[in-house]
Amino acid sequence: MQNVYTVGQVNSYIKNMFVQDFLLQDLSVKGEVSNCKYHSSGHIYFTLKDGKGTISCVMFAGNRSGLLFKMAEGMQVIVRGCIDVYERDGKYQMYARQITRDGTGELYERFEQLKQKLSELGMFASEYKRPVPRFIKTLGVVTAPTGAAVRDIINIATRRNPYVQIILYPAIVQGDAAAESIVKGIHALEEAQVDVIIAGRGGGSIEDLWAFNEERVAQAIFDCSIPVISAVGHETDTTIADYVADLRAPTPSAAAELAVCDISLVFRQLEGIKAALNRQMSGRIKLARANYKALGARLKVNSPAGRIRERRLYAIHLEDRINAAMKDKIVGSRHRLAIYIEKMKGNSPLDRLNQGYSYVSDSEGKTVTDIGKVNVGDRLMVYVKNGRMETEVTGICPESSFMKDFAARAKEDE
Repeated sequence: MQNVYTVGQVNSYIKNMFVQDFLLQDLSVKGEVSNCKYHSSGHIYFTLKDGKGTISCVMFAGNRSGLLFKMAEGMQVIVRGCIDVYERDGKYQMYARQITRDGTGELYERFEQLKQKLSELGMFASEYKRPVPRFIKTLGVVTAPTGAAVRDIINIATRRNPYVQIILYPAIVQGDAAAESIVKGIHALEEAQVDVIIAGRGGGSIEDLWAFNEERVAQAIFDCSIPVISAVGHETDTTIADYVADLRAPTPSAAAELAVCDISLVFRQLEGIKAALNRQMSGRIKLARANYKALGARLKVNSPAGRIRERRLYAIHLEDRINAAMKDKIVGSRHRLAIYIEKMKGNSPLDRLNQGYSYVSDSEGKTVTDIGKVNVGDRLMVYVKNGRMETEVTGICPESSFMKDFAARAKEDE
Protein backbone atom coordinates (compact mmCIF):
# COMPACT_ATOMS: atom_id res chain seq x y z
CA MET A 1 0.00 0.00 0.00
CA GLN A 2 1.25 3.49 -0.87
CA ASN A 3 2.45 5.59 2.08
CA VAL A 4 0.23 8.52 3.19
CA TYR A 5 1.86 11.61 4.75
CA THR A 6 0.46 14.51 6.71
CA VAL A 7 0.68 18.10 5.48
CA GLY A 8 3.12 18.91 8.24
CA GLN A 9 5.37 16.02 7.25
CA VAL A 10 5.44 17.16 3.63
CA ASN A 11 6.20 20.79 4.61
CA SER A 12 8.93 19.61 6.98
CA TYR A 13 10.49 17.48 4.25
CA ILE A 14 10.47 20.39 1.80
CA LYS A 15 11.96 22.70 4.44
CA ASN A 16 14.74 20.19 5.02
CA MET A 17 15.48 20.16 1.30
CA PHE A 18 15.84 23.96 1.35
CA VAL A 19 18.11 23.78 4.37
CA GLN A 20 20.39 21.23 2.74
CA ASP A 21 20.72 23.32 -0.41
CA PHE A 22 23.87 25.38 0.15
CA LEU A 23 22.94 27.92 -2.54
CA LEU A 24 19.64 28.83 -0.87
CA GLN A 25 21.31 29.46 2.51
CA ASP A 26 23.30 32.47 1.34
CA LEU A 27 22.37 34.24 -1.86
CA SER A 28 21.68 37.77 -3.15
CA VAL A 29 18.57 38.64 -5.16
CA LYS A 30 17.98 41.85 -7.13
CA GLY A 31 14.50 43.19 -7.73
CA GLU A 32 11.97 46.00 -7.33
CA VAL A 33 10.33 46.63 -3.94
CA SER A 34 6.54 46.30 -3.80
CA ASN A 35 3.92 46.05 -1.02
CA CYS A 36 6.46 47.20 1.55
CA LYS A 37 5.01 47.24 5.09
CA TYR A 38 6.76 48.28 8.28
CA HIS A 39 5.16 46.27 11.10
CA SER A 40 4.76 47.68 14.62
CA SER A 41 6.94 44.80 15.89
CA GLY A 42 9.85 46.15 13.87
CA HIS A 43 9.74 43.52 11.12
CA ILE A 44 9.63 44.57 7.45
CA TYR A 45 7.47 42.64 5.00
CA PHE A 46 7.86 43.29 1.27
CA THR A 47 7.86 41.69 -2.16
CA LEU A 48 10.73 41.56 -4.66
CA LYS A 49 9.71 41.44 -8.29
CA ASP A 50 10.95 41.80 -11.81
CA GLY A 51 9.40 41.31 -15.20
CA LYS A 52 9.11 37.52 -14.76
CA GLY A 53 8.09 36.90 -11.18
CA THR A 54 7.80 37.85 -7.52
CA ILE A 55 9.11 36.50 -4.22
CA SER A 56 7.93 37.31 -0.69
CA CYS A 57 10.57 38.66 1.68
CA VAL A 58 10.84 39.51 5.38
CA MET A 59 13.54 41.25 7.39
CA PHE A 60 13.28 40.66 11.12
CA ALA A 61 13.81 43.53 13.55
CA GLY A 62 17.12 42.08 14.72
CA ASN A 63 18.66 42.48 11.25
CA ARG A 64 17.46 46.08 10.65
CA SER A 65 20.56 47.67 12.21
CA GLY A 66 22.37 47.36 8.90
CA LEU A 67 19.55 48.98 6.88
CA LEU A 68 20.62 52.57 6.24
CA PHE A 69 17.58 53.77 4.26
CA LYS A 70 13.80 53.50 4.28
CA MET A 71 12.45 51.25 1.58
CA ALA A 72 9.66 52.55 -0.63
CA GLU A 73 7.52 51.36 -3.51
CA GLY A 74 9.41 51.00 -6.79
CA MET A 75 12.86 51.05 -5.21
CA GLN A 76 15.44 48.72 -6.81
CA VAL A 77 17.37 46.80 -4.14
CA ILE A 78 19.68 43.85 -3.66
CA VAL A 79 18.64 41.56 -0.84
CA ARG A 80 21.10 39.13 0.72
CA GLY A 81 19.84 36.30 2.89
CA CYS A 82 18.46 32.80 2.74
CA ILE A 83 15.37 31.13 1.33
CA ASP A 84 13.40 28.89 3.63
CA VAL A 85 9.95 27.35 4.00
CA TYR A 86 7.41 28.64 6.52
CA GLU A 87 5.96 25.27 7.52
CA ARG A 88 2.66 26.51 8.88
CA ASP A 89 1.59 28.07 5.57
CA GLY A 90 3.61 25.87 3.27
CA LYS A 91 5.11 28.93 1.64
CA TYR A 92 8.70 29.71 0.90
CA GLN A 93 10.09 33.20 1.34
CA MET A 94 13.39 34.98 1.55
CA TYR A 95 14.70 35.97 4.96
CA ALA A 96 16.77 39.12 4.43
CA ARG A 97 19.90 39.75 6.46
CA GLN A 98 21.19 42.69 4.42
CA ILE A 99 19.55 45.10 1.93
CA THR A 100 21.36 47.58 -0.31
CA ARG A 101 20.00 50.00 -2.93
CA ASP A 102 20.38 49.24 -6.63
CA GLY A 103 18.75 52.15 -8.41
CA THR A 104 15.06 52.91 -9.12
CA GLY A 105 12.47 50.56 -10.52
CA GLU A 106 10.87 51.11 -13.89
CA LEU A 107 7.39 51.98 -12.54
CA TYR A 108 8.78 54.32 -9.93
CA GLU A 109 10.90 56.03 -12.58
CA ARG A 110 7.82 56.53 -14.77
CA PHE A 111 6.00 57.92 -11.74
CA GLU A 112 8.75 60.45 -11.05
CA GLN A 113 8.99 61.53 -14.68
CA LEU A 114 5.23 62.14 -14.95
CA LYS A 115 5.20 63.91 -11.61
CA GLN A 116 7.94 66.29 -12.74
CA LYS A 117 6.22 66.89 -16.11
CA LEU A 118 2.83 67.74 -14.61
CA SER A 119 4.45 69.90 -11.94
CA GLU A 120 6.20 71.93 -14.64
CA LEU A 121 2.84 72.35 -16.40
CA GLY A 122 1.43 73.87 -13.22
CA MET A 123 -1.16 71.16 -12.62
CA PHE A 124 -0.12 70.86 -8.95
CA ALA A 125 -0.29 74.63 -8.28
CA SER A 126 -2.44 75.67 -5.35
CA GLU A 127 -4.09 78.52 -7.28
CA TYR A 128 -5.90 75.96 -9.43
CA LYS A 129 -7.31 74.09 -6.45
CA ARG A 130 -11.08 74.53 -6.09
CA PRO A 131 -12.48 74.79 -2.55
CA VAL A 132 -14.69 71.93 -1.41
CA PRO A 133 -18.16 73.23 -0.41
CA ARG A 134 -18.93 72.82 3.26
CA PHE A 135 -22.56 71.85 2.73
CA ILE A 136 -23.34 69.59 -0.23
CA LYS A 137 -26.51 67.96 -1.51
CA THR A 138 -25.07 65.40 -3.94
CA LEU A 139 -21.83 63.40 -3.65
CA GLY A 140 -20.34 61.65 -6.69
CA VAL A 141 -18.11 58.61 -6.15
CA VAL A 142 -15.84 57.05 -8.79
CA THR A 143 -14.65 53.66 -7.49
CA ALA A 144 -15.26 49.94 -7.75
CA PRO A 145 -18.87 48.98 -6.97
CA THR A 146 -17.68 46.30 -4.57
CA GLY A 147 -15.04 46.39 -1.90
CA ALA A 148 -14.27 48.14 1.36
CA ALA A 149 -13.70 51.59 -0.20
CA VAL A 150 -17.24 52.14 -1.47
CA ARG A 151 -18.76 50.65 1.71
CA ASP A 152 -16.69 52.95 3.91
CA ILE A 153 -17.65 56.03 1.85
CA ILE A 154 -21.37 55.19 1.89
CA ASN A 155 -21.43 54.28 5.60
CA ILE A 156 -19.53 57.35 6.78
CA ALA A 157 -21.32 59.80 4.45
CA THR A 158 -24.74 58.44 5.48
CA ARG A 159 -23.87 58.55 9.15
CA ARG A 160 -22.59 62.12 8.96
CA ASN A 161 -25.48 63.43 6.85
CA PRO A 162 -28.32 61.11 5.82
CA TYR A 163 -29.79 63.86 3.61
CA VAL A 164 -26.88 63.79 1.12
CA GLN A 165 -27.58 61.94 -2.14
CA ILE A 166 -24.72 59.61 -3.18
CA ILE A 167 -24.27 58.89 -6.91
CA LEU A 168 -21.88 55.99 -7.60
CA TYR A 169 -20.14 55.50 -10.93
CA PRO A 170 -18.99 51.84 -10.92
CA ALA A 171 -15.52 52.19 -12.34
CA ILE A 172 -12.73 49.72 -13.01
CA VAL A 173 -9.88 50.74 -10.70
CA GLN A 174 -7.22 48.15 -11.57
CA GLY A 175 -5.84 46.83 -14.83
CA ASP A 176 -5.40 48.08 -18.37
CA ALA A 177 -8.98 49.42 -18.71
CA ALA A 178 -8.95 51.20 -15.34
CA ALA A 179 -7.66 54.59 -16.49
CA GLU A 180 -10.27 54.95 -19.23
CA SER A 181 -13.05 53.87 -16.85
CA ILE A 182 -12.00 56.40 -14.20
CA VAL A 183 -11.91 59.21 -16.80
CA LYS A 184 -15.42 58.33 -17.99
CA GLY A 185 -16.67 58.28 -14.41
CA ILE A 186 -15.32 61.78 -13.71
CA HIS A 187 -16.91 63.14 -16.93
CA ALA A 188 -20.26 61.45 -16.17
CA LEU A 189 -20.48 62.86 -12.66
CA GLU A 190 -19.44 66.30 -13.92
CA GLU A 191 -22.35 66.21 -16.37
CA ALA A 192 -24.65 65.14 -13.52
CA GLN A 193 -23.65 68.37 -11.72
CA VAL A 194 -22.84 66.77 -8.38
CA ASP A 195 -21.37 69.06 -5.71
CA VAL A 196 -18.19 67.04 -5.00
CA ILE A 197 -16.51 64.01 -6.59
CA ILE A 198 -14.51 61.38 -4.69
CA ALA A 199 -12.20 59.34 -6.93
CA GLY A 200 -10.34 56.49 -5.29
CA ARG A 201 -9.95 52.90 -4.21
CA GLY A 202 -8.41 50.83 -1.42
CA GLY A 203 -4.69 50.31 -0.92
CA GLY A 204 -2.42 48.04 -2.86
CA SER A 205 0.89 47.77 -4.61
CA ILE A 206 2.15 50.37 -7.01
CA GLU A 207 0.91 48.17 -9.88
CA ASP A 208 -2.56 47.98 -8.32
CA LEU A 209 -2.74 51.77 -7.94
CA TRP A 210 -1.12 52.58 -11.29
CA ALA A 211 -4.35 53.68 -12.99
CA PHE A 212 -4.34 56.77 -10.73
CA ASN A 213 -0.80 57.55 -11.96
CA GLU A 214 -1.89 57.79 -15.60
CA GLU A 215 -1.62 61.19 -17.28
CA ARG A 216 -5.13 61.09 -18.75
CA VAL A 217 -6.62 60.51 -15.30
CA ALA A 218 -4.65 63.46 -13.96
CA GLN A 219 -5.79 65.61 -16.90
CA ALA A 220 -9.46 64.66 -16.32
CA ILE A 221 -9.19 65.61 -12.65
CA PHE A 222 -7.47 68.91 -13.50
CA ASP A 223 -10.05 69.84 -16.17
CA CYS A 224 -13.07 68.90 -14.05
CA SER A 225 -15.17 71.94 -13.10
CA ILE A 226 -16.33 70.22 -9.91
CA PRO A 227 -14.02 69.85 -6.87
CA VAL A 228 -12.38 66.41 -6.83
CA ILE A 229 -11.14 64.64 -3.69
CA SER A 230 -8.51 61.97 -4.30
CA ALA A 231 -8.78 58.97 -1.98
CA VAL A 232 -6.37 56.35 -3.27
CA GLY A 233 -4.92 53.64 -1.03
CA HIS A 234 -3.84 54.05 2.56
CA GLU A 235 -2.04 56.88 4.31
CA THR A 236 1.41 55.89 3.00
CA ASP A 237 0.27 55.57 -0.65
CA THR A 238 0.64 58.66 -2.87
CA THR A 239 -0.36 58.88 -6.54
CA ILE A 240 -0.30 61.50 -9.28
CA ALA A 241 -4.07 61.91 -8.74
CA ASP A 242 -3.35 63.02 -5.16
CA TYR A 243 -1.18 65.91 -6.41
CA VAL A 244 -3.64 67.06 -9.09
CA ALA A 245 -6.85 66.73 -7.06
CA ASP A 246 -8.33 69.73 -5.29
CA LEU A 247 -8.03 67.89 -1.98
CA ARG A 248 -6.18 64.74 -0.99
CA ALA A 249 -7.57 62.29 1.55
CA PRO A 250 -5.35 59.57 3.03
CA THR A 251 -8.15 56.98 2.85
CA PRO A 252 -11.63 56.65 1.32
CA SER A 253 -13.10 56.96 4.82
CA ALA A 254 -11.26 60.24 5.36
CA ALA A 255 -12.51 61.46 1.96
CA ALA A 256 -16.11 60.90 3.03
CA GLU A 257 -15.46 62.87 6.22
CA LEU A 258 -13.92 65.73 4.25
CA ALA A 259 -16.72 65.83 1.67
CA VAL A 260 -19.75 65.48 3.94
CA CYS A 261 -20.25 67.69 6.95
CA ASP A 262 -21.44 66.23 10.25
CA ILE A 263 -25.08 67.33 10.30
CA SER A 264 -25.37 66.66 14.04
CA LEU A 265 -22.52 69.10 14.65
CA VAL A 266 -24.28 71.66 12.42
CA PHE A 267 -27.50 71.18 14.41
CA ARG A 268 -25.58 71.70 17.67
CA GLN A 269 -23.98 74.83 16.25
CA LEU A 270 -27.39 76.10 15.17
CA GLU A 271 -28.76 75.42 18.65
CA GLY A 272 -25.85 77.34 20.11
CA ILE A 273 -26.45 80.24 17.72
CA LYS A 274 -30.17 80.13 18.55
CA ALA A 275 -29.42 80.25 22.28
CA ALA A 276 -26.97 83.12 21.76
CA LEU A 277 -29.54 85.04 19.69
CA ASN A 278 -32.19 84.48 22.36
CA ARG A 279 -29.80 85.75 25.04
CA GLN A 280 -28.93 88.79 22.97
CA MET A 281 -32.57 89.51 22.16
CA SER A 282 -33.53 89.12 25.83
CA GLY A 283 -30.72 91.46 26.84
CA ARG A 284 -31.72 93.99 24.19
CA ILE A 285 -35.36 93.84 25.30
CA LYS A 286 -34.42 94.30 28.97
CA LEU A 287 -32.18 97.23 28.07
CA ALA A 288 -34.90 98.77 25.90
CA ARG A 289 -37.45 98.40 28.71
CA ALA A 290 -35.07 100.01 31.20
CA ASN A 291 -34.45 102.87 28.77
CA TYR A 292 -38.21 103.17 28.20
CA LYS A 293 -38.83 103.43 31.96
CA ALA A 294 -36.03 105.96 32.36
CA LEU A 295 -37.37 108.05 29.48
CA GLY A 296 -40.88 107.78 30.93
CA ALA A 297 -39.63 109.04 34.26
CA ARG A 298 -37.80 111.89 32.55
CA LEU A 299 -40.90 112.69 30.52
CA LYS A 300 -42.99 112.84 33.66
CA VAL A 301 -40.50 115.22 35.25
CA ASN A 302 -40.09 117.38 32.15
CA SER A 303 -43.63 117.19 30.71
CA PRO A 304 -45.67 120.43 30.36
CA ALA A 305 -48.34 119.10 32.74
CA GLY A 306 -45.63 118.29 35.29
CA ARG A 307 -44.07 121.69 34.85
CA ILE A 308 -47.48 123.33 35.31
CA ARG A 309 -48.14 121.29 38.45
CA GLU A 310 -44.71 122.20 39.74
CA ARG A 311 -45.30 125.89 39.05
CA ARG A 312 -48.72 125.67 40.65
CA LEU A 313 -47.26 124.13 43.77
CA TYR A 314 -44.58 126.77 43.79
CA ALA A 315 -47.23 129.54 43.35
CA ILE A 316 -49.30 128.02 46.21
CA HIS A 317 -46.17 127.95 48.33
CA LEU A 318 -45.45 131.59 47.50
CA GLU A 319 -49.10 132.47 48.21
CA ASP A 320 -48.86 130.79 51.59
CA ARG A 321 -45.66 132.64 52.32
CA ILE A 322 -47.24 135.96 51.23
CA ASN A 323 -50.33 135.31 53.35
CA ALA A 324 -48.20 134.38 56.31
CA ALA A 325 -46.03 137.46 55.79
CA MET A 326 -49.13 139.65 55.46
CA LYS A 327 -50.64 138.17 58.62
CA ASP A 328 -47.39 138.70 60.45
CA LYS A 329 -47.27 142.25 59.13
CA ILE A 330 -50.89 142.93 60.09
CA VAL A 331 -50.43 141.42 63.54
CA GLY A 332 -47.30 143.50 64.06
CA SER A 333 -49.01 146.63 62.78
CA ARG A 334 -52.03 145.97 64.98
CA HIS A 335 -49.80 145.45 67.94
CA ARG A 336 -47.97 148.69 67.27
CA LEU A 337 -51.33 150.42 66.67
CA ALA A 338 -52.59 149.12 70.00
CA ILE A 339 -49.46 150.49 71.64
CA TYR A 340 -49.95 153.81 69.88
CA ILE A 341 -53.63 153.83 70.90
CA GLU A 342 -52.69 153.22 74.47
CA LYS A 343 -50.13 155.92 74.29
CA MET A 344 -52.67 158.26 72.69
CA LYS A 345 -55.20 157.35 75.31
CA GLY A 346 -52.70 158.38 77.93
CA ASN A 347 -52.26 161.72 76.22
CA SER A 348 -55.89 162.26 75.08
CA PRO A 349 -57.56 165.43 76.48
CA LEU A 350 -60.91 163.64 76.43
CA ASP A 351 -59.63 160.87 78.64
CA ARG A 352 -58.20 163.48 80.93
CA LEU A 353 -61.53 165.21 81.04
CA ASN A 354 -63.29 161.90 81.75
CA GLN A 355 -60.98 161.46 84.69
CA GLY A 356 -62.21 164.78 86.29
CA TYR A 357 -59.74 167.14 84.75
CA SER A 358 -60.82 170.28 82.93
CA TYR A 359 -59.41 172.41 80.24
CA VAL A 360 -59.16 176.27 80.58
CA SER A 361 -58.74 178.74 77.77
CA ASP A 362 -59.08 182.52 77.50
CA SER A 363 -61.59 184.37 75.44
CA GLU A 364 -59.43 183.96 72.38
CA GLY A 365 -59.21 180.13 72.77
CA LYS A 366 -55.65 180.06 73.99
CA THR A 367 -54.87 177.55 76.65
CA VAL A 368 -54.27 179.04 80.05
CA THR A 369 -51.33 177.30 81.70
CA ASP A 370 -49.92 180.11 83.83
CA ILE A 371 -51.67 182.36 86.36
CA GLY A 372 -49.36 185.08 85.26
CA LYS A 373 -51.16 185.29 81.95
CA VAL A 374 -54.58 186.08 83.39
CA ASN A 375 -55.92 188.96 85.42
CA VAL A 376 -58.82 189.37 87.75
CA GLY A 377 -61.87 190.07 85.74
CA ASP A 378 -60.74 188.12 82.62
CA ARG A 379 -63.32 185.83 81.15
CA LEU A 380 -62.22 182.22 80.78
CA MET A 381 -63.67 179.09 79.20
CA VAL A 382 -63.59 175.93 81.34
CA TYR A 383 -64.08 172.64 79.39
CA VAL A 384 -65.25 169.49 81.20
CA LYS A 385 -66.24 166.06 79.88
CA ASN A 386 -69.79 166.99 78.92
CA GLY A 387 -69.44 170.67 77.93
CA ARG A 388 -67.94 174.01 78.80
CA MET A 389 -68.48 176.80 81.24
CA GLU A 390 -67.81 180.46 80.99
CA THR A 391 -66.32 181.98 84.10
CA GLU A 392 -64.69 185.18 85.26
CA VAL A 393 -61.48 185.41 87.25
CA THR A 394 -62.29 186.77 90.65
CA GLY A 395 -58.99 185.94 92.28
CA ILE A 396 -55.55 184.55 91.67
CA CYS A 397 -53.81 182.23 94.11
CA PRO A 398 -50.07 181.22 93.87
CA GLU A 399 -48.99 177.60 93.43
CA SER A 400 -48.39 176.73 97.06
CA SER A 401 -51.85 177.71 98.16
CA PHE A 402 -53.31 175.90 95.15
CA MET A 403 -51.59 172.61 95.91
CA LYS A 404 -52.75 172.70 99.53
CA ASP A 405 -56.31 173.31 98.50
CA PHE A 406 -55.99 170.50 95.85
CA ALA A 407 -54.67 168.00 98.35
CA ALA A 408 -57.41 168.86 100.79
CA ARG A 409 -60.07 168.32 98.19
CA ALA A 410 -58.51 164.99 97.17
CA LYS A 411 -58.81 163.77 100.75
CA GLU A 412 -62.39 164.88 100.89
CA ASP A 413 -63.09 162.91 97.70
CA GLU A 414 -61.60 159.83 99.24
